[in-house]
Amino acid sequence: MLNQPKVFLINLAKSTERLKKSSERLAAQNTQFERIPAIDGTKLTNEEIKAHYSSQLNSKQYYRNLGYGEIGCFLSHRLAWQKIVEQKLPYAIVLEDDFQLVGDLSAVFSTIDSLKCDWQLLKLAAYQNRTRPIKVTKQVNEQFDLVLHKRPLTGCCAQAITYETAKRLLRATEQFGCPVDTQIQRTWQTGVSVYSLMPFMIQQEGKVGSEITAACQNQVIRKHIFKRKVQQLNDMVNHYKQTQKAQNTILSW
Repeated sequence: MLNQPKVFLINLAKSTERLKKSSERLAAQNTQFERIPAIDGTKLTNEEIKAHYSSQLNSKQYYRNLGYGEIGCFLSHRLAWQKIVEQKLPYAIVLEDDFQLVGDLSAVFSTIDSLKCDWQLLKLAAYQNRTRPIKVTKQVNEQFDLVLHKRPLTGCCAQAITYETAKRLLRATEQFGCPVDTQIQRTWQTGVSVYSLMPFMIQQEGKVGSEITAACQNQVIRKHIFKRKVQQLNDMVNHYKQTQKAQNTILSW
């Protein structure tokens, strides 16, 4: 594909089948990519974990402790941001290896290149393909809209991230205490505005995790229900203030 942006694919060494599927899907659209070896959180030492994951921040920012998988996922995305900075890329696409393509990537790339606003991070997929209330929509062309949700979408399946944004995210997450998608949602902490380019040409494949995993997660949520509600309320207030500012970026062009 001519003039395609750099595409990074986050993939665990043991996830060979996911790598195979991802390679085939991107090759079908003539899209090249660079693999980011994902970090397996279960193999990290305590020192490696404490280098970036802060229990003190976690107690303030999130309703429960992060699991090893969540810590590894966050560190893997930091590797992708570092690549963007090291390679001095104007922007790059960062994919997790559970994506599937439902549209033309070349249309996504050309639309991003045509954006007239000073965007920072674009969501190109939604967690488990969920929807969320929209604050502002601006038509970009006949196919795509630039969308500001009332609260940024969860998940990090597919995102476009600029050079300056990658630097900002790295600075903001030198120490972290919540999952990577929750941190990206907190735009008042990172200073990074989050928009979505819709309709999505990329989707997350299937449902994440098993029914047993989902049941365990529900038990954890019930255990920490009060702290979670307080966190959500605080986030809601901060999201409202931030989206009031972010909508001006869309409406001004």
